Amino acid sequence: MSAEEVRALAPYAASSDNTRGRLHAEARSTSRSEFQRDRDRIIHSSAFRRLEYKTQVFVNHEGDLFRTRLTHSLEVAQIARSIARNLGLNEDLVEAISLAHDLGHTPFGHAGQDALNECMKTHGGFEHNLQSLRVVDVLEERYGGFDGLNLCYETREGILKHCSLENARQLGDIGRRFIDRQQPSLEAQLANLADEIAYNNHDIDDGLRSGLLTIEQMMEIELFARHCGEVKRLYPTITARRMTLETVRRMINELIVDVTGTTKRNILASDPVSLDEVRAAGSLVAFSPSVSEAAIELKRFLRKELYYHYRVQRMANKAKQIVQDLFEAFFDAPRLLPTEHAKRHEQLGPRAIADYVAGMTDRYAIREHRRLFQVGGWQE
Repeated sequence: MSAEEVRALAPYAASSDNTRGRLHAEARSTSRSEFQRDRDRIIHSSAFRRLEYKTQVFVNHEGDLFRTRLTHSLEVAQIARSIARNLGLNEDLVEAISLAHDLGHTPFGHAGQDALNECMKTHGGFEHNLQSLRVVDVLEERYGGFDGLNLCYETREGILKHCSLENARQLGDIGRRFIDRQQPSLEAQLANLADEIAYNNHDIDDGLRSGLLTIEQMMEIELFARHCGEVKRLYPTITARRMTLETVRRMINELIVDVTGTTKRNILASDPVSLDEVRAAGSLVAFSPSVSEAAIELKRFLRKELYYHYRVQRMANKAKQIVQDLFEAFFDAPRLLPTEHAKRHEQLGPRAIADYVAGMTDRYAIREHRRLFQVGGWQE
């Protein structure tokens, strides 16, 4: 355990001393903790760089200021790390999980995932959490001694937020907690909730910026209306843009303060003295009942008014068609795959096609579709 860990970590936190280790044995670093190494490997990975051009809600080419999977992941990491410090948890681990949680996402967000899952339904299906784990375990090619990034068990279990029992049985030790109905580390639980805080609140900002949401609509949401009212009272001449940002900032702060206090109380009541006791306890990182209800109200509102907005759905429909067309073209004629992916297809079949399509950025998928299906596409 590093000197910094000794000073900062609670007994129930994950540390370099209680890690279950890596799939492939490696000598420990003399200058970094094991979870620092994981974070650094994730940041330097090709999959992480590609997140810059993958959709959060709005397709990448629709505007320069909308959030992408990369900016979202950075925001999740910032929120999670702030809370982790107040709870005595391992900041490096929670940051690593936060930065890696979307590495397996397809182009075009959930629309792309749904389309690829449909294409793969008779070949094992597709789920982005499993794909994120597949990226760090298998698909990244950076090291001479192993495939993937060879991350610590605790980072990998945090990446695998959800998993069916059928898939869990095929994953060995990393899937065992789903079978035994155990919890992951507190760091993993925290990264999961920080993800929710980030995308719910920042989608408000993007929705208002895009014009798909209005302030009048948002005032129907108690959490937004309360903080917006306070902002207007304090700053009566504030511009609409600053009012939005100030309101969202205050909403995020309320959620962070609430989850910190609620989790402290849950930990005190459960009194875990080790990481193993955390795994055996129920979910400890949580909102209070009243704030949880407010977060659910916000989530339902965004689903109805933003994610199901006809303009978003039109783009989602195009996105699904692109993903479906690409998969079917490569499935019918694997020789159309780039050489390295064609070789993998000889070994893995349709899974290699799913890996290729899932790894595409929005704009690469659009260009690849154009090359394959538009006359003159070979010139691009």
